[in-house]
Amino acid sequence: MIGDKSVRKVIKFIKQKVCNLKKTKKVSFYFITFTFINLMALGLVSCGENNNNSILNNAPAANENTPYIAGKTIYQKTCITCHQPDGKGLPGTYPPLAGSDYLLVDKYRAIRQVLKGSSQKITVNGSTFQGVMTPQGLNDSDVAQVLNYVYHSFGNNGFMVSAADVKSVRDTAK
Repeated sequence: MIGDKSVRKVIKFIKQKVCNLKKTKKVSFYFITFTFINLMALGLVSCGENNNNSILNNAPAANENTPYIAGKTIYQKTCITCHQPDGKGLPGTYPPLAGSDYLLVDKYRAIRQVLKGSSQKITVNGSTFQGVMTPQGLNDSDVAQVLNYVYHSFGNNGFMVSAADVKSVRDTAK
């Protein structure tokens, strides 16, 4: 059984990182329950307090001397639950970022999805995905950093994204 301290940590995590409850007035109980169950299944919640094999520790290592290290940290806090440590996503629900034809075609669409979220059905590498991506609530610099990490990790060789790119999308997406 999960200890009381672990439950408090998970609820705090859900409120701060998964649901963005500070910016969202109404989030359904079912969404929170679904998220909690997914976190348990993914290993973010364990029966022990000292789980050193947490999914958060298993993302690919960015070279500490690369400009993408800040993006790796943001990825670990914001994206890893759905898109997984290896960037391969969850089949049918959350699309892969690794080798994603959808991601590598249009950086402005990627920026828009991080900023605004999405619940539309999309096709990535020939597979259909119907998961919900919530708006991430990141500032322009953080969006650029996490996208640069994704575009240059998981075997990708993609775009460079600047904070100015993110600002221009944010300004036009209002």
